[in-house]
Amino acid sequence: MARAFAEIAFTPSVRTIQEKNGSATAYAKVLAPDIEGGNLLTDRETSFIQQRDGFYQATVSETGWPYVQFRGGPRGFLKVLDPSTIAYADFRGNRQYLSVGNLSVEKRISLILMDYPNRRRLKVWGRATIIEISDNPAIIKQLHDSSYAARPERAISIAVEAFDWNCPAHIPQRYTLDEIELIRQHHNNFKDVSEI
Repeated sequence: MARAFAEIAFTPSVRTIQEKNGSATAYAKVLAPDIEGGNLLTDRETSFIQQRDGFYQATVSETGWPYVQFRGGPRGFLKVLDPSTIAYADFRGNRQYLSVGNLSVEKRISLILMDYPNRRRLKVWGRATIIEISDNPAIIKQLHDSSYAARPERAISIAVEAFDWNCPAHIPQRYTLDEIELIRQHHNNFKDVSEI
């Protein structure tokens, strides 16, 4: 755990609850003046992000209500542009535009990226910028995999302010059909999914 995460997440009310439940002393270490980091993506985070085919995204409306949505696409559609910037092509969905509407008035965003087979989870906090195709067609071309059938309506760029890896406790081990097929290929003696 790094300082950038703690500075965002450990609000006064959170610290009060930590104190009440006995974890404040342990977590105070990450707020020490000599602790740094947690805001620049390393090779570990970059590799993890490039393997994802979806993530959960939280935004907040001007009325203060959170909105969480699953964003999906081809593996690697969330791109690391540099150690402090990630971005993705935003594909057309049900046309409610809740996330885009929220981001038009409140730039703060949070992502949770899951690796269910390996029980790993990466949390990312940042500030989003909506990039319209007409404003920057080059970035859309860079972010969009032309072999993917869906067409982007815009791009979302996120300036990373903090990230944190979660412990694996309580993360269920789940597999997609593609992951099960890979397991079958490596263990071709399995007859059906129930044997894996």
